[in-house]
Amino acid sequence: MSKINVTVWNEFRHEQNNEAIRKIYPEGMHKAIAAGIAADDLNIRTATLDEPNCGLPDEVLYSTDVLVWWGHIAHNEVPDELVAKIQRRVLEGMGLIVLHSSHFSKIFRALMGTTCSLRWREVGERERLWNIAPNHPITQGVGQYIELPHVEMYGERFDIPDDGKLIFISWYEGGDVFRSGVTFERGHGKIFYFSPGHESFPIFYDQKILKVIGNAVRWAKSPNFIEITCPCVEALEEIKKDDSFVSVGVVQDV
Repeated sequence: MSKINVTVWNEFRHEQNNEAIRKIYPEGMHKAIAAGIAADDLNIRTATLDEPNCGLPDEVLYSTDVLVWWGHIAHNEVPDELVAKIQRRVLEGMGLIVLHSSHFSKIFRALMGTTCSLRWREVGERERLWNIAPNHPITQGVGQYIELPHVEMYGERFDIPDDGKLIFISWYEGGDVFRSGVTFERGHGKIFYFSPGHESFPIFYDQKILKVIGNAVRWAKSPNFIEITCPCVEALEEIKKDDSFVSVGVVQDV
């Protein structure tokens, strides 16, 4: 079986500009995630916002099976042209794993068609993520729940479409709840939003969180990519002609 080509994308700003965050992720969150999900069946590379073409030139994007995305303070710096390319690639079959504050990324909002807004609070409270889909491929090996001692709270209402499949629901020490793990399908592509991963806490070293991300990568891998077309096709069966029918669908010059 061929390996899954995974690109872990991170805007990589907090780790460079904030000493406390740099101590947690000295090489960036993208490197921590890549190292944490590394396995024989995954071919993993990383990309960051300040690299040429935002780290996603065509040769990288069009050879990526699953894209993992982390963004926060620089959503608007991702060019609309690149967002359009990523969106098309997802519709053709590329998997997309959207982490934490990437709920407000251009690409997630474009694919959802909603504001993707939510409520938040950053006081380092406890979070318990309940696994409500124990038979789903993404939740395998994580148990009944995942407990994180210190997180940023994300709370309802989370403005996402109703067609999502709910995988995790979170409870927070302060009393809020949140749909913290949700899957979607857009075109031929699979999408997973997973809320844990605030930059101020070492969440991307937690083995259960990494297990979920790794599972999600494998789940999101499409067996093949299908180009978006809108073809005019020949009928498979003979169509009986009816002289009373007049087509007005096509107007031709005469």
